[in-house]
Amino acid sequence: MPTNEQRRETAKRKLERQLERQAAQARKRRIATIVGSAVAAVLVIGAIVATVVINRDSSDTTASAQTPTPTTSGPAQPAANGQLPAFAPPAGLGADCQYPASGEASKKVNAPRTGQVPTEPAEVSVSMSTNQGNLGLLLDNAKAPCTVNSFASLAQQGYFNDTPCHRLTTSPTLSVLQCGDPTGKGTGGPGYEFANEYPTNQYQQDNPALQEAVLYPRGTIAMANAGPDTNGSQFFLVYQDSQLPPGYTVFGKIDETGLATLDKIAQAGVDGGGQDGAPAEEVQIKSILLD
Repeated sequence: MPTNEQRRETAKRKLERQLERQAAQARKRRIATIVGSAVAAVLVIGAIVATVVINRDSSDTTASAQTPTPTTSGPAQPAANGQLPAFAPPAGLGADCQYPASGEASKKVNAPRTGQVPTEPAEVSVSMSTNQGNLGLLLDNAKAPCTVNSFASLAQQGYFNDTPCHRLTTSPTLSVLQCGDPTGKGTGGPGYEFANEYPTNQYQQDNPALQEAVLYPRGTIAMANAGPDTNGSQFFLVYQDSQLPPGYTVFGKIDETGLATLDKIAQAGVDGGGQDGAPAEEVQIKSILLD
């Protein structure tokens, strides 16, 4: 028969084993909690990164608006070689330009005149002065009169003066310099928005061809947007042929002097490397003046 001392030793060892098991279980719980927290943190970080990537393009301009009513009698198709479609004047071109309020203006400015605007002269000459050199622009009033009306109004009010060109892209399929946001963040606008014109108005809105990339040739000036009918003040200058869906209004072209200036800016690359970001060499618009 075990003695009292032996019973006490047996009970002590049993208690020690119980305590060891409890400690081991507690360690496992702590490890599981740490691992779970780490996984959750990774998922949260991943979600944040995804949000930044997804939201970056859509926040580069103004807020979205309603899709415009088609103005052509049938769907247009891009040329077989992927070029922009040939211009066909839609009914009522320039007859009712509207600029509804949208968000807060990044720089105080009056909205352009509304209603009918002239489509003549067919081209409007503009001088864009920057700290990197001058760019001569020829605005296409015959194809995009509502857009030219807005751009000319902003230029005459000094909206673009002393503002940065905040974005440069240097990929083989997208080579543009984007300007027109006084905040330099890619989210600013004039406090109003307006509908797309050429080439978007050459298509029925439900036409799948609207989603297919076409060639925006070197020397093109086009409006940036955040979706249909969200044009504001931001625009981009194409310095190498670029592939884009035909949802960006083309409203002019750049002269050879301007292209030489753009080539110099592009050659310096993107700040910090990469193919999309602020220009490595700061680009500041001094003024945009109608000739």
